[in-house]
Amino acid sequence: MTLADRWARQPQQLWLRKALFQVHLWTGIIIGLYVVAICVSGSALVFRDRIFKSLQPKPRLVAASGRRLTPPQLRAAAQRAHPGYTTGYVFQAKNRNQAVVIWLDRKGSYIQRLFDPYTGQDLGPSEPLALRSLTWLADLHINLLAGERGRDANGYAAILFTLLSLTGAVMWWPGAANWRRSLTAGTRSNWKRFNWELHSMIGFWTFAFFFMWGITGIYVVFPAPFQRVVALFVTPDLLDPRRSPDEQFLRWFTRLHFGSFDWPWKFVWVVLGLAPVALFITGVLMWWNRVLHPRIRALGRKTELARAAAPSR
Repeated sequence: MTLADRWARQPQQLWLRKALFQVHLWTGIIIGLYVVAICVSGSALVFRDRIFKSLQPKPRLVAASGRRLTPPQLRAAAQRAHPGYTTGYVFQAKNRNQAVVIWLDRKGSYIQRLFDPYTGQDLGPSEPLALRSLTWLADLHINLLAGERGRDANGYAAILFTLLSLTGAVMWWPGAANWRRSLTAGTRSNWKRFNWELHSMIGFWTFAFFFMWGITGIYVVFPAPFQRVVALFVTPDLLDPRRSPDEQFLRWFTRLHFGSFDWPWKFVWVVLGLAPVALFITGVLMWWNRVLHPRIRALGRKTELARAAAPSR
C-alpha cells in the first residue's frame, strides 16, 4: 500500500499525522487562552464603528466666568489632579462655554479627561464607560495591552494560530470511508464521542475563516512581506500614480479581518468569531479525556499501591 493509499484509507496510522497531532495539541495548549481573548474581543469590535457613532458624547458645557486659562495653566491643573501623569494634547473648542479635553499619559497608558477652561476643575472622563470599554478591547485585540511589543507578540501569535488551523485541517481527515461522518455531530453517541465529533465538525465548517483571520492577522502586524509579494504580481497604474492596485488589494485584508462590511455580514463575523471559543472548550475536554484524566487516575492508583505496600507502624 502506497503512502497516498494509506493517507486516503488509514491516515491515523501515519507517523506524519501523529506528529502533526502533537503540533496541533501543543500549539492549542500554548495559545488557547490567547485565542479566546482575541476572538471574544474581535467579535465585540465588529460593530465598533456603529457603536462609536451612536454613543459619541455631546460637548460638555460650562459656565463662562472671566478669562479662560491658557494651555500651560490647564496642563498644570491636569497634572495636579493626576499626579504621575504627563499631559499631552489640549483640545480647546471655539465655543467658550465648552469643556477642554486633555490627554494624559503614564508609561504608555492614556486617559482623556474634561476640564473647566476657567477654573481648571477636573470634570471627569471625556468618553462614556461604553466607549472606554471598546477602546480597551481594541487595545487588547491589537496590542495585547502592551504597546508595540504587544503588537509584535500578536503577530507571532497569529502565525501560531495559522499553524493551528492548518494542522487542524490535516487532523480532520478521517479517511475516505468516514469523511462524511465528520461533517456532523451525532447525537446518539456518548458525550465524549459527541464532544470529539462537535470539535471536528466546527473545525471543518469554519476552517476557511480561521485561516483567513490568521493570515490577515499576520498582515495587520507585519504588512511589509505581503506588500513585497503583491508588488511582484500587480502592475502599477502609470496613468494615475495616485491609484495603487496593490494597496487596494491589501486593503481587503484589513476589511476581511475586522469585518468592515454591511450589518448582515457583520453579524456573520460576530458569530463565526466566537467559534474558536467552542473549539477551545471542546479541545480542552478532549485533552482531559485522553491525557489528563487517565494520568491522574494512574497516579492515584500508584499512590494507593505505594500506601498499601508501605510497612505499617
